[in-house]
Amino acid sequence: MGYALHCAQMGETHSSAKIFKGHGSGVYEIVSNFNTDTFRAVYVVNLDDCLYVLHAFQKKSKSGIKTPQKDLNMISNRLKQLKLMLKGSRI
Repeated sequence: MGYALHCAQMGETHSSAKIFKGHGSGVYEIVSNFNTDTFRAVYVVNLDDCLYVLHAFQKKSKSGIKTPQKDLNMISNRLKQLKLMLKGSRI
């Protein structure tokens, strides 16, 4: 997962990264499996020429691939807060 984030910082998209649907362009999700666990990180790259990790978590569900609603809400809220923060810093 760390190398995939490094690739994003270098302007590349790692093979484990995909667009995170429903949050606009520039928001990506990395999915990484380790032993029997699945870990995910959601980041945004097209804001302020920086990479911001919005959320990283272990997927706990034993069935299905859908991201839990509480994690989706956290990602949405953090993206909104980031946009507001960046907008405020440009004044």
